[in-house]
Amino acid sequence: MRYLKSRPKKDIIAAVGFIAVVCLLIVSALWAYVQFRYSPPYVDPEKYPVRGIDISRHNGDIDFEKVADDGIDFVFIKASEGTNYQDSMYLVNYDKAKIAGLKTGAYHFFRFDKGGVEQAVNFLDAIGNRRPDIGLVIDIEKPGNVDSVPLETIKTRLSDMIDYMNLSGHRVMIYTNFDGYYDYVRDVAPGYPLWICRFQENPIHAEWSFWQYDHHGKVKGVKGEVDLDTFCGGWNEWDNFLQGGIWPYTSAP
Repeated sequence: MRYLKSRPKKDIIAAVGFIAVVCLLIVSALWAYVQFRYSPPYVDPEKYPVRGIDISRHNGDIDFEKVADDGIDFVFIKASEGTNYQDSMYLVNYDKAKIAGLKTGAYHFFRFDKGGVEQAVNFLDAIGNRRPDIGLVIDIEKPGNVDSVPLETIKTRLSDMIDYMNLSGHRVMIYTNFDGYYDYVRDVAPGYPLWICRFQENPIHAEWSFWQYDHHGKVKGVKGEVDLDTFCGGWNEWDNFLQGGIWPYTSAP
C-alpha cells in the first residue's frame, strides 16, 4: 500500500524534471539563435583594411583623435532628415573629424512621405560649403518610415532627389539594407556607389562600395555602441576612390 501511495508523487517529480529539461533546451536554442542572428560577421582585415564608423547626434560628444588612434579611417556623419530636420551635431562632428585626419561622408535619412527635391534642398543646406571626402549619402530604408506611401511614389521621389543632388557637384551614394536594395534602389539607382547594411559575410549579390556590418561596435573615443563599416577594397582602391576615380566593388559568389 505504501508503494502505491508514493507512486503518484514520483510521477509528478519525473514530469516536473522532464518539463524543466525541455524548457532548458528551448532557452538554450533561443540563446544560440540570438547569438547567431546578432553576432557580427567576420570581416577579414587583410581583404578589407579600410575601416570606418557612422554617427549622429545620438552618439554624443566624440573624441575623434581617439577614434583615429583606434584604427578608424573614415566616418559617415548624419546631416539631415526629411525636408526640415538637420542634425545639430553635424557641423561639430565634421570639423572635429577633419582635424583628426579622418575622411568624411555625410548622410541624409530619406523620408517616404516627403518630396525628393525638397529633401535634397534640405540636405545641401545642412552641408553648406563643406565638401565631404567620400560624398553625400541618401539613406533609404523601411524602418523608421511610414508604410502608407505607394512603392512607385517612393521610387519617384528617390529618383527626383538623386537628380537634384547630381547638380550639386558632390559624389552621390546610396545607403540601404538588403530588402531596401531590391525594393527601392536596384531599379532607380543602378551604378551608384552602394553602402549596404547586412550582418552576413556576403552582404549582397550586387556591386557595393561600403559595408555596414555591425550595429554594436566598440571604438575608443565613442561612448557606448557605434555602427562599424568597411570599404570594399584595399589602400590603392581607397586612394583612387578619394580622388574621384571609379569606385571599386565586390560581389557575393
